[in-house]
Amino acid sequence: MMGNYLCKMKIALAQQNYHIGNFELNTGKIINAIEQAKAKGADLIVFSELAVCGYPPRDFLEFKDFVNKCYESIEQIKQHADTIGVLIGSPAVNKVREGKDLFNAAFLLYEKEVKAEVHKTLLPTYDVFDEYRYFEPAYEWKVVNFKGRKLAVTICEDIWNLVDNPMYRYSPMDQLIGQEPDIMINLSASPFDYTHADDRKAICKSNVLKYKLPLLYCNGVGSQTEIVFDGASLVFDKEGNLCKELPFFKEEVCVVEVNDDGTIHSTTKTNVFDLPGSELDPEKLIPELNIDKVYDALVLGIKDYFEKMGFKKAILGSSGGIDSAVTLALACEALGKENVRAVLMPSPYSTEHSVNDAVKLSKNLENPYDILKIKDVYEAFLETLKPIFEDLPFSVAEENIQSRSRGNLLMAIANKFGYVLLNTSNKSELATGYGTLYGDMAGGLGVLGDCYKLQIYALAKYINREREIIPDNIITKPPSAELRPNQKDSDSLPDYDVLDNILYQYIEKRLGPDEIKAQGFDAAVVDRTLKLVNTNEYKRNQFCPIIRISPKAFGVGRRMPIVGKYLS
Repeated sequence: MMGNYLCKMKIALAQQNYHIGNFELNTGKIINAIEQAKAKGADLIVFSELAVCGYPPRDFLEFKDFVNKCYESIEQIKQHADTIGVLIGSPAVNKVREGKDLFNAAFLLYEKEVKAEVHKTLLPTYDVFDEYRYFEPAYEWKVVNFKGRKLAVTICEDIWNLVDNPMYRYSPMDQLIGQEPDIMINLSASPFDYTHADDRKAICKSNVLKYKLPLLYCNGVGSQTEIVFDGASLVFDKEGNLCKELPFFKEEVCVVEVNDDGTIHSTTKTNVFDLPGSELDPEKLIPELNIDKVYDALVLGIKDYFEKMGFKKAILGSSGGIDSAVTLALACEALGKENVRAVLMPSPYSTEHSVNDAVKLSKNLENPYDILKIKDVYEAFLETLKPIFEDLPFSVAEENIQSRSRGNLLMAIANKFGYVLLNTSNKSELATGYGTLYGDMAGGLGVLGDCYKLQIYALAKYINREREIIPDNIITKPPSAELRPNQKDSDSLPDYDVLDNILYQYIEKRLGPDEIKAQGFDAAVVDRTLKLVNTNEYKRNQFCPIIRISPKAFGVGRRMPIVGKYLS
């Protein structure tokens, strides 16, 4: 039974954007949110997973000094936890010799003291996660007593155990429910992908319906290199109704009132029956799926990468194609049009309309642009190589010289003026190796590397939803690298309607060749496509960080051997 100390508890959720290892910034944000919550009369404020140091800290956790700074921040924050409880995520030292040196923990601070310490049980090691590398799982489970309430505190993955997963032996909530908790609280760092908002609602709803308790779910927000955290923190009453959803991709401190009967004061709520009942796992690629949130994630990914790295200005090659057009539009939104420089670099094989399209795009966006013809540079390379190339026929070598010439020019300008080069390659190209190492694959950040070509078109249409920003001709003309006369992407690759759907089945759905062929795809096209994916792993291994928007992105979340034989 609940205590009679309060008839209701006011709990604040602090959805904040942290900078990994920037303890001064993070601690200042946290203290500011505590003061906001005090001003709103909150009894308790909840922060996200590993808020003190930022998530994911990765191998920073191997530095004792880094962990010490986490504790120093806790000491500072504790001084502000006087009349308000503070539930905050931080690494914690494991005082037992056996096992890993650290726990992924939540500290309850109150009356300027550490009142409780909760450890994460389920340590994910899939996709972008590698927590068991650093942390020891919890081996005891106790509710947290606070102001007459029993709080069942869990950390991120701890509530995802309802999914059948044999790697998880323990269910934290099954351990806690016998202690008759009043409220479930989850501190999370849950990354964005275009399916995950529905996934989170479904799993939170399932927990509420199973344990018959209200649930407050506090998620982080902001981009950390390739991973984007979307916020969208959630508050559920004990019936499974969604009473509050914080904004996507924005910081906010919100206070909710949890009544002693498990209801939550809310002027608007989504009925339990209108919420997703299962995780979203599309059988086929849906290019338009949540494209507005994909757009926002990419903008935030660019913005945070630049701000947190101390970069100010971006440069990119503008070809008159759809990939560079979408990248340019995203960058102008993220960084400001005056901070994004487009360079048009026509070769002897570039069409006049592509140059005109690129110029029109920059005029629409009002960003600075330059035109540098690469004919003389290209011909100088050919003249230098003539003694070796002799009279051999035109091939991919001459095509790649054009691409590398452009890459060199872009990097020269970037070095001279302090720009960061944005890469414009898409997921379809990266999957199949349709790109030139040290040429169009150069860059400091891959903006579209997790977006299939069909999704790029959906993004272009979304960008143009109110007025024409990307010229219609860029969207409607057949895609081409323009590295030889009359070249089209379809000369080297299957049509994107076919290619992207095969790639989705292989990369996102992890299906083998026979399973993909059974869906009706041409057997020869499937074999060729999968061989391209596997034999070009060495290219992707040298690629820049990619902003992750899908459930399975190239990079840290997909670790394939370069010299593997499978399907090659």
